[in-house]
Amino acid sequence: MRQTSSVLYIAVDTLLPETGKSIAGFDEFTASLDHEGIPAVWLTGRSRLQFDEPRRKLGHAHPFIAEDGCGVYLPEDYFHLRPDSSGPRTSKASTQRLGRFTCIPSGEALPAAANALESLSQETGVPIVTLRSLSLRELAQNTGLPARDAELARQRDFDELFFFAGAPDEQMKHFLAEGRKRRMEFRQHGVLWSAAVGASIQRCVAALTKLYDRALRYHAHSVAVATTDLAPSLFPFCDRSILLADRNSDGEDSESSTTGRRRGRSHKVPLLAPEVWDRVLESVVTKS
Repeated sequence: MRQTSSVLYIAVDTLLPETGKSIAGFDEFTASLDHEGIPAVWLTGRSRLQFDEPRRKLGHAHPFIAEDGCGVYLPEDYFHLRPDSSGPRTSKASTQRLGRFTCIPSGEALPAAANALESLSQETGVPIVTLRSLSLRELAQNTGLPARDAELARQRDFDELFFFAGAPDEQMKHFLAEGRKRRMEFRQHGVLWSAAVGASIQRCVAALTKLYDRALRYHAHSVAVATTDLAPSLFPFCDRSILLADRNSDGEDSESSTTGRRRGRSHKVPLLAPEVWDRVLESVVTKS
């Protein structure tokens, strides 16, 4: 592994939408990181299977964190780890083989989330519909995705996608509160929700930090890069952060409360600025 002063953690779901093109300049930025030898870990709410195509198109060859912190996926031989074959897939193994990747799980593998959702729905009386239970036509209608992409969306390793079936707001809040008491993590994706048992972005970042530090034999600073909507889930767990601001704002912001607790310095860069990726790369390289 090449020497580097930083490892980037980039929340990419806004930058790489499920349909349409990526944010302008992001592909060139990814290539520049590779040229500089700076690893870029992608963070997404999508699944391993959904991420195959965007990773291939942009030549992303580094680890990624999928399903909102359910697991870290390592390309083959990236850290020369081997899957732990002891015990079944549902056990809390340190590593496991999933497709072409060695996975470090954070959440509990399916069907844990599916079973927890079913029990919670029955006990609270709040009706839900999981994507797994829909026909392909219903699936495409409810996700707004083409049939192939919709089918990939529900093929998960850890979390379960669902939506509330006409439940009023108070019932939804009660359902979510009761679920969190049972170690369930919920993420909202428009009208859809994802549910996982025990998932943690913090543990995923910590696991990768240890692996990079061991491979490099020193500590490379973790730098979070995210848009405003995704920053709160990532910024608290990295040494530094770069906020891709929605509005044309600029400058340093080390104490902003809008993106949660931060451990280190923060920069803010307007996402729509023509030179946004040059400025992000400059900030990472200069460590300012």
